[in-house]
Amino acid sequence: MHTDDKAPKAQGAPASAGRRLRRVFVRDLEIVASVGVHEHEKRYEQRIVVSADLFVPDTYDGVSDRLADVVDYSKVVDGIARLVQSGHFYLIETLAERIAAQCLADARVARVRVQIEKPDAMPSCRSVGIEIERDRAAPPPPPAGRP
Repeated sequence: MHTDDKAPKAQGAPASAGRRLRRVFVRDLEIVASVGVHEHEKRYEQRIVVSADLFVPDTYDGVSDRLADVVDYSKVVDGIARLVQSGHFYLIETLAERIAAQCLADARVARVRVQIEKPDAMPSCRSVGIEIERDRAAPPPPPAGRP
């Protein structure tokens, strides 16, 4: 993804005194997954659609042309797919948190936004789902009912 000095900073990116940010994104990754709390969801896999935005400091010099100098989106896609297919998740919220944590495990990622949709969950809707944002600096809130 190309960024130059005149390009605006990535929308929704962490505020950082004049620091340029690069947004690495995965759009509409369709995966068959074992997810849900209902009996039929536990028995049968279903399609989910995952999107992720990873905000990273834009330190790439624009010259090296080396994959090692940037966040490799193919590794992000492979990691998400492996995680989704690693077992059953009762809640897509849990899955989203795990995807966010996996993305933030790369020290270059400052913030991540994860969206998960279940396009076949409700016949009256095109899609239902959730979206979360997590920063490296901010730990997730404790579960409800716990201090």
